[in-house]
Amino acid sequence: MEFTERVLVLRVGRFRESDLWVRFLSPTRGILSAFAFGGAKSRRRFPGCLDSFNEVLFQVSSSRKNVYLALQEGVLLHGPRRVRADWRRFGLAQNCRKFLEAFGVAPEGAAEAHALFSGVLQVLEEEDSPPPALPLLFRARLAFDQGYSLDLRRCAVCGEDLATRPTAYFQVEAGRILCPDCRNGGGRQAYGSRGMTITRETLDALAQVRDYPLSAWRKGALAALSDVGKKECLRLVDSFIQYHVGLYWEKNGFWRA
Repeated sequence: MEFTERVLVLRVGRFRESDLWVRFLSPTRGILSAFAFGGAKSRRRFPGCLDSFNEVLFQVSSSRKNVYLALQEGVLLHGPRRVRADWRRFGLAQNCRKFLEAFGVAPEGAAEAHALFSGVLQVLEEEDSPPPALPLLFRARLAFDQGYSLDLRRCAVCGEDLATRPTAYFQVEAGRILCPDCRNGGGRQAYGSRGMTITRETLDALAQVRDYPLSAWRKGALAALSDVGKKECLRLVDSFIQYHVGLYWEKNGFWRA
């Protein structure tokens, strides 16, 4: 197998004295790892390419028996200077990268994941004050894009429009949202006791994240949230991700439950 493609570099590590391994996100193949033999010393084949969050045009080939992938050469297309120079921006990017790698991306969902992560890096590079909640909403949107659905508009039991109510109830185990009437009517007991009350502003913000591109919701969904809404989003997204995706945050990383 041999291909040439624009990719996003996720991580780089040393394999031997002059050899490196590179993990990158392809828009057609998902997350892949390849060896850059001589990459630690080569300035002709990989000039300025082998750093996290670079957008690079890589030429990739496989070994004779398709045991591993090897990078033949690379051309740097874009490198986020502000992300590397500012530890706050870099930390937000790292949080998103760690979740992306732990989540995993199959070829069928690669295009959406690549566009989303590329957009996040662009926000972190260009915005004067990147929103601290960006990684949280990145996790929510990635899960939505990769098939983990959550109806944020209607009650899962009666179908009532949740926009008519000031609050709703999120059932963690069932992964569904109920209106206050259905929650009080026994829906909570039917699917366990874990859950939380959430306000309409939280539902509206997450609906924007799910239904619109990053360029549309990165300011609207974030700027409109009150402190209460931000806390509710954090609890809802983290609970949903941990219970249904199986990932939780511990010791500076995401792990499979």
